Amino acid sequence: MSDVVTPRPAATVVLVRDGQQGMEILLAEKTQKVNFAAGAFVFPGGAVDVTDSPKYFGQSIRLSTEYANQRLGIKTGAIDYWIAAIRECFEEVGVLFSMPKQNSAPDSATDTEMLRARLRAQMLSGDCEFHELLNNEGLDPAVDELHYLSHWITQAGRPRRYDTRFFIAKVPDNQSVSHDGGELVSHRWLTAKEALNLNSQGEINLMFPTYKTLEQLLEFKSVDEAIDYAKSDKPMKPMNPKVSVGVGGKKLLLPGDFAYTEVSKLDPMQKGTASREIHPNEPITIHNGVIRLTASNSSVMTGPGTNTYILGNQSDGYIVIDPGPNETVHLELIRELTKDCIDSVVCTHTHLDHSPGATYLKQKTGAKLVGYLPRFQERQDATFIPDIDLHDGLRLASGNTVLNAIHTPGHASNHFCFLMEGAQILFTGDHIMQGSTVVINPPDGDMIQYLKSLRRLTNFEVKWVAPGHGFLMDDLPEIVDRLLIHRRKRELKIISAMQRLESGALGDIVTDAYDDVDEKLHALAQRSLLAHLIKLESEGRVQKCDETWGWLG
Repeated sequence: MSDVVTPRPAATVVLVRDGQQGMEILLAEKTQKVNFAAGAFVFPGGAVDVTDSPKYFGQSIRLSTEYANQRLGIKTGAIDYWIAAIRECFEEVGVLFSMPKQNSAPDSATDTEMLRARLRAQMLSGDCEFHELLNNEGLDPAVDELHYLSHWITQAGRPRRYDTRFFIAKVPDNQSVSHDGGELVSHRWLTAKEALNLNSQGEINLMFPTYKTLEQLLEFKSVDEAIDYAKSDKPMKPMNPKVSVGVGGKKLLLPGDFAYTEVSKLDPMQKGTASREIHPNEPITIHNGVIRLTASNSSVMTGPGTNTYILGNQSDGYIVIDPGPNETVHLELIRELTKDCIDSVVCTHTHLDHSPGATYLKQKTGAKLVGYLPRFQERQDATFIPDIDLHDGLRLASGNTVLNAIHTPGHASNHFCFLMEGAQILFTGDHIMQGSTVVINPPDGDMIQYLKSLRRLTNFEVKWVAPGHGFLMDDLPEIVDRLLIHRRKRELKIISAMQRLESGALGDIVTDAYDDVDEKLHALAQRSLLAHLIKLESEGRVQKCDETWGWLG
């Protein structure tokens, strides 16, 4: 295994100004002679230098060290990134963010194009370091004029990698832009829309982080809007692109893309071997001793299909989680992968896309069926009869493969998740799935139990989440928080709808409370709406009379 290049700390600044067509952004063209991003249009920036430190300015930088470190999420040295961005901006495009040092009288003579030109010439010639230039003039970097925007890390596998902090700043009114003529050969002021259009037409070349940053800035109509957004101190997740393969060739993924976590895990060296697509009946080894095989039952409800997980090895025997529908091709492939050495078939629940294949595998291999029968039989797999009844805390073992059963009612009364010891993989069935909201369908589905079960999962040590539909995921606490927030927002929409309507049947309420959902899905949405209303009824906020629900407040 070749060594992965350690990313070098770097900083860049997105310079903006208000124009007639909206907010304009400075893009500078790199010469073809450089080794990194040759010919691309970029934001001014570069690597952090050892002299980009407050200590070189007499400790008079007007930004709290504690705040800077907290904002960037590092223990020390955060202000260095601000200073590096200012230094690179001055060197490359001649814009200087500076202010008089503390306890020194402002000198209007320092705020002239002539002075900036002289200082920049000294800097470009190498006669003087940036901190020396400013100190000699009684100036400090005006770090408070730069606002933290984003964090990008070059993907593994690249010969040059940077850990770059992006800042955004308004160009001072009295300063003009002048590219250095060396590393940068031209510059243009463009709106985000104009730049993206020119890139799509092949007239300019944008690097992936530049392109994505411009997409982010599309929503802002003015400099003030963009600066206010950056000032909000929102949590910042690093943008660490991962290369994936699929239809159309290689493509970079970002956090939030469905396949991002899986591609990161399966292709850590970033050789472009992991797929961003799930194909039916294509076995994927997601962990040592864990194979995912997806049935060919894709739909609006099941996403790319139901995931079957095959755990263990031939000598110790296998545990199969969720064999899926009674689909011969899929089930025969499970038999082929396990050589019929299946110790047990475990079902997270008995909905028709998860458990019907269990009986077939038992008949063909003699495997034990492990599961739990639901309270209500409607829309359940009547063929599933467990040999071993699940209960909360039950340990299932086959050789060195050990699963801990966690009862998670809500989507179904008999729903269980399974935590694989050692690997810390949580197999979540339909309790947590990717790309689709879990339907809570009363009477077997219960919203109160579902929310309680979600919160309970955060008590377990989990590294990876393997859903019944979709790709491998991570960060279980964030997933749970996101699901709880989504359910809370939906409940608030239902409450608002009930307050407006005062009373109504499910069909009336769903039209209002689910106005953001395709009308074709409203019949299905009524089932989760009913679950929410039952919860609100238990809290004394709504009341059912025949087929009508009334608001009580």
